Formats: sequence, structure tokens, C-alpha cells
Amino acid sequence: MAKQHWLIYGANGYTAHLLAEEAVRQGLTPILAGRDPAGVQALATRLGLSARIFDLNTPTQVAEQLADIAVVAHCAGPFSATSAPMIEACLASKTHYVDITGEIGVFQAAQARDAQARDAGIVLLPGSGFDVIPTDCVAACLKDALPDATHLCLGFDTGSGLSPGTAKTSVEGLKLGGQIRQDGQIISVPMAHHGRDIDFGRGLKHAATIPWGDVATALYSTGIANISVYLPLPAPMAWLLRLLDPLRPLLGKPGVQRWLKGQVAKRIKGPSASARQHLPTWVWGEARNAAGVIRTARLTTGNGYDVTVYGVLMSVRHLLDYQGPGGYFTPSKLLGSRCIEQLPGCASIVIS
Repeated sequence: MAKQHWLIYGANGYTAHLLAEEAVRQGLTPILAGRDPAGVQALATRLGLSARIFDLNTPTQVAEQLADIAVVAHCAGPFSATSAPMIEACLASKTHYVDITGEIGVFQAAQARDAQARDAGIVLLPGSGFDVIPTDCVAACLKDALPDATHLCLGFDTGSGLSPGTAKTSVEGLKLGGQIRQDGQIISVPMAHHGRDIDFGRGLKHAATIPWGDVATALYSTGIANISVYLPLPAPMAWLLRLLDPLRPLLGKPGVQRWLKGQVAKRIKGPSASARQHLPTWVWGEARNAAGVIRTARLTTGNGYDVTVYGVLMSVRHLLDYQGPGGYFTPSKLLGSRCIEQLPGCASIVIS
């Protein structure tokens, strides 16, 4: 008999709280799990759900906890530390894996396990949230519009705010600096490496490159070998980041990381429900071919955290009924190049 249950891991986190609450509103009954007994059990009791308490230190023991689970929605970051043991357990228990990462290295590591996932008959779907459903769909639609594209630029303009988990992941990423894809290879570049003026959908703004997940995933979705992702950043700030780039090794030192994460814990709580309602996101993309032909895409979505919640639930529902092959997938490859348009608060992708 096919497994029917699904599980949210890291259920005491900000995004997982939102996910669990919306799942119940939609009539779903996830099992909540994590390593914090008090936090996980309190949420489970409030929502009338069952709970499981376990850490990820031993993948074989995690696999035992997943023996009756069809899909895991993995929400416990930083994913650079947690995704590998969870994927290992999912391979052993033949459980589909979904997460909400935006970390380039995590996408690369998941894609490297494509053959194992195919053999196990399970789907690996990292980035099934704001990272990277909207930008991945824009990338795929631009590839359809310009099949011989050689260069792809993506970006977004948002006031979504940060959750504690996202902020801590950003702190961890400071030491890595910038990353772009050039001639098929991901290369390290200074922070805010390249700047340009972009109209994301609400007027021209100066923007600079960031190490966003699409630097990895967009190649898998489109085959385009040159990829950069942009975020609005005032030119003086971009200049300052480039100036400070030599200090990146200092930002990676354990003591500095601990202090920065401590500041995050004190100061960042995540946007409220009312704030999220008034913080949409504008997504932009541009594809160019060798002849200089350019196609542009624009998309408006809801708040990034709402996109993540609805995106994970769309992915989970799809996988609970899934009969297709296993392997590593990007959102557009598994759910369709316009799957973002199915989510509440999201408009249609417009190509020009």
C-alpha cells in the first residue's frame, strides 16, 4: 500500500509555522517534526496534529522515522548543514524530499544525487518556495521564448522582510561572497560584483548581483550557460560592498558568525501576517542570444513567505499523487514552467 502521510521537519521555525497553519486551513494533516520537543509539541497541540521528535545526527535513525512518510517538507536550516542527512534518510526510506533552500551549494549537492534518487524512485525538489519557484518559472518561460539564449539575468524587488532562519543563512553566506555562472561553471566573484539599472516592475532601480539559488538551478531548467541574479541595491551601497569584499574571510570566523547570529536572534522575528499582505514581490528576467536578441519577462507575486508556503503545499500535493520517475528536479521541471501562476497572489508571467 502506498504511503499517505507527509511530514514538516523543523516545525518550530518561522516559515514552518506558517506552512503548518496553512496546511490545516487547507484540510491537510501533516505530521510535525523537529529536534525541539517544546516548540514542536506546542504547535502540534495547538493545531491538533501529531508530532515526532528527532534530530538529524544519524540518517539511519531518521530513515526509521520516515518509514511511513510519503513526502518530507524540510524547513530546518541552514540547509548547508541539514539537507544532506535528510536526503540520505529519504533515499533510504524512499520518501520524496522537498525543501525551501536558496543555497547554491545545496542545489548542487542535491543534483549530484540525481542517479540515486532515480534508482530509489523518489523526487528531490529543493527550492520549492520563493527560492526558487518564481525565478525558475521566469527562466523556463524565457528559454521557451528565446530557445537559443546564451545569457540569462534574473532578479526581484521585494520588501518581504527576513525571518530569523533566512537572516542566519544570509550571515553564513557572507564569507562566500558573490557567485555567478559563466560558460557553464559557477565562479566566485566579489560581493555586488556587477551593477546595472533594472525596471523590476515599479520603476528603474540600480541593482547588483547576488549569489541566489538560480545561479545553480537555472542551468538545470534551461541549459543556459551564463547566469546572474540581481537585487535592487543603491549604487553607493554596492560600491561599499565591493570595497569591503577583502574582509570576507573575517566574516566567516566562528566568533564573528556567532555574534552576528546572536544579533539576528535578538532583532529579527519575521514579518507579521498584516505586513505580508502589503509586501508583494516584482520578479524580472532577461534572456539574450548570440545575435543580441533580447526577451524580457516580468511577474508580480505575493509576499515571499506566502509564496513559499503555497509553493510547498503545491509541491506536496503533487508528490502525494505522483506516479512519475524519480530524480532531482527544479520546480519548473516537475510542476511546469508556469506553475507559479497557480499560487494565490501571483499574476501571469508576461514576456516582451
